[in-house]
Amino acid sequence: MNSKVNFDFKSIRFRLWLYFLSTALVILALIWFLQIFFLTHYYEDMKTKEVTRVADTISMAYQHGDQGITSTIQQLSILNDYYFMMESNGKVLLFSPDAESTKPVYTYQVMLPELRDAIANDPDRDSVSIKFATGREDYNTLAYAKLIDSAKDGEVYLYVFTPLYPVSSTVDILKDQFILVSVMALVIAFVLAILYSRRISRPIKAMTESARKLGAGNYNVNFSAKSYSEINELADTLNTAAYEMEQADIRQKDLVANVSHDLKTPLTLIKSYAEMIRDLSGNNPEKRNAHLGVIIDEADRMSNLVSDMSTVSLMSRHETTLELDHFDLVPVAAEILTSYDIYVEQQGYDFRFNAPKEAIVYADRDRISQVIANLTSNSIKYCGEDKVVILNIRRTGKKYRVEVSDHGPGIKQEELPHVWDRYYKTSSNYVRATTGSGLGLSIVKEILTLHKADYGVVSKEGKGTTFWFELDMVKK
Repeated sequence: MNSKVNFDFKSIRFRLWLYFLSTALVILALIWFLQIFFLTHYYEDMKTKEVTRVADTISMAYQHGDQGITSTIQQLSILNDYYFMMESNGKVLLFSPDAESTKPVYTYQVMLPELRDAIANDPDRDSVSIKFATGREDYNTLAYAKLIDSAKDGEVYLYVFTPLYPVSSTVDILKDQFILVSVMALVIAFVLAILYSRRISRPIKAMTESARKLGAGNYNVNFSAKSYSEINELADTLNTAAYEMEQADIRQKDLVANVSHDLKTPLTLIKSYAEMIRDLSGNNPEKRNAHLGVIIDEADRMSNLVSDMSTVSLMSRHETTLELDHFDLVPVAAEILTSYDIYVEQQGYDFRFNAPKEAIVYADRDRISQVIANLTSNSIKYCGEDKVVILNIRRTGKKYRVEVSDHGPGIKQEELPHVWDRYYKTSSNYVRATTGSGLGLSIVKEILTLHKADYGVVSKEGKGTTFWFELDMVKK
């Protein structure tokens, strides 16, 4: 049995490991390059700067007539392995560290003319440094010359000689150390890269597995991650998405169940009355017309339901466009109330309308008419025994407020935020026998949201309910 392990070279774990290790390699390579290949140049440059600084110090002391200049030179020569020489017109004024021995003079004096000529040939320069081989040792010598006085006793030159010891042995030592350090650094970088990549990728892999379960319809998954802030925020976002998906699924199932129920009743009535016409009342015009009237009413009810569902669907997908225009709310509301006169004549409803002479707004006339009609139908459905429905239009600041009120059983406070949901049913059992799609308030919410209008509901149990919305006032 062959088992094949697929390694993902694009995974976060591999990429983090690769980046971490690459960074360590680059840093080590840079250290090797700087310390091994530039060590000799750096050493010589540092020596030159140090000699220049010491020569400047001695030059200042000489020019100021410092009596302790000899002891200062001797001390510097002993501490720093320097050879100092001061001469004027070919006469040695000072040599240190061995002022009495002439042997070092003959060793270095061959360089004195070249140093003096280099200064003399360049009027803008009073010092020069040259690296040369003494021929007696396996190292070079740095020779530095500086003109420190050209007015007193002729020209006085200060010479500083210091050996430039070979750094090859130091480089060899550093190489051995760098090899050990490099191996240790790479091992540490490798281990840390694995640990950090696992720490970052583990919660992501766990969330990926939870996402697969969520995609399969399991809404009980929990995206938990105690990791970096970005991963924690991702987990919280996915938890919110899972909750919203669960709620959407519940609403979808409720919608299907409610629509099925709402369609089943009129379909049953249509079938029953159609059979009655066929079997019983086909030859009786009066009964037949009554039965046909029921069929027509139920067909209209189904048509309204389908129309309302289509409206809610379009608005939810933001595919509805508003046809905005200036119009007067007062005649629009009055016309809507007039359409309910049959309730006044046949069932004793009392519609009360309070409004100013005019209320000009800028909105979609048909959609706002639908809002007022739906709110009125809702109040008819849930009004109290007095069958009073009140429609008020009044000015509040720079807005016109439309209110539809009733004296019905009211709505519990904890249920108020949900009355705008599709097919939401309150705990109130008192519902007047009226037809409706169950989507009226949901459509109201969508229309008012499209208008960016304020809306709400105020209710008190046993006292009644008031639905309201506001539109910006428009001056003529």
